[in-house]
Amino acid sequence: MRLNPIIVSLLDTDLYKFNMNQVMFHKHPDLIGEYVFKCRNEDIVFTQEMFDEINEQIDYLCTLTFNKEELDYLRSIRFIKRDYVEFLRLWHPIRDYVYTELKDNGELILKVDGPLFSAMQFEIYLLEIVNEVYFRMSYDYINLRRAAEERLSQKIEDFNSGKYTFSFAEFGCRRRLSREWEDEAVRRLCTETKQCVGTSNVYLAMKYNVKPIGTFAHEFVQMYQGIDTIPLAYTNHYAMQDWYDEYKGDNGTALTDTITTDLFLMDFDRSMVNNYTGVRHDSGDPYEWGEKIIAHYKKYGVDPKTKVLLFSDSLDFDRAQALYEYFKDRTKVSFGIGTFVSNDTNEDALNIVIKLQYVNGRPVAKISDAPGKAMCSDEAYLEYLKSAVKFRIDREKQRIF
Repeated sequence: MRLNPIIVSLLDTDLYKFNMNQVMFHKHPDLIGEYVFKCRNEDIVFTQEMFDEINEQIDYLCTLTFNKEELDYLRSIRFIKRDYVEFLRLWHPIRDYVYTELKDNGELILKVDGPLFSAMQFEIYLLEIVNEVYFRMSYDYINLRRAAEERLSQKIEDFNSGKYTFSFAEFGCRRRLSREWEDEAVRRLCTETKQCVGTSNVYLAMKYNVKPIGTFAHEFVQMYQGIDTIPLAYTNHYAMQDWYDEYKGDNGTALTDTITTDLFLMDFDRSMVNNYTGVRHDSGDPYEWGEKIIAHYKKYGVDPKTKVLLFSDSLDFDRAQALYEYFKDRTKVSFGIGTFVSNDTNEDALNIVIKLQYVNGRPVAKISDAPGKAMCSDEAYLEYLKSAVKFRIDREKQRIF
């Protein structure tokens, strides 16, 4: 059977991959990273046929390079720098960095190991491939597509009728049903409603002339855990400093929960509060988080109405509307919605991730504000990181009192 490529452009990824990659290219080009795949759903079995198709798709991915139109588009993004685009002119995914294995029980093993500035780019591409292969081979794809169309049409009707009044960006790359369906969903949402303000998918942003949206992910802060000169409990501080140095306040939405929001706020001091346009929520109770952030802004005399609270944790449209109603009169509110745009069908979506696990041979981890989201290959290190975070939080509290 002739290959039908899933990835046809290296822009078919989240904007924050380029954002983070540019910082690494300029600040830490010597780092080596290892990423590991995990499926959080129970009883998911990958067949040999799926495994073979996934490998063929990865092989094809690694033949791609950026073309002139794509490079010109990246140059047009105001905070993407010329020397980084010239680097991308030379860069392409290298197949030797990706290890794949299928266990006898149907468990899929995926690992990416190589220079961090290169290894980090594989995450979204691989998740897109795995998702599409799994859903096309496990179900009647036509029925899935029909269900997705019906549900999207209802969402559009609900926006146009006034049931939903919030604005949002489409964040659906990593768990999409298929490339063609994410394309259709973004096209319809951006043309048939006024509330979809853009997409994290750079290729679709270019194709439909809408805003590419994204800043950084948990892996960006995790990377600094692998730099042995940086104390673990201060990695937020150094990551945010490098980010500000790179972007000078542009592209300035900070993710709070990599090693807990409580610790993040200790580094989110007056200068950082002023330097960043807002913060993003990705774990824990969103209402408690929002109240905590608003109180933090007020502590520094900053009007919360001048800052953005971006919610992106497994949102559906009803949850987003409820959060909007709760916070809209006190702050700017924005949303990133992924799976419930790009893979909302009559079957459960896969909860799959590819997470950074080692940097320069040192384990790294995300703790987050929800214990179930922690993922680390080294349990001893995870406990050590938690103790370092707790020690700093306890010490800072003693100073306050």
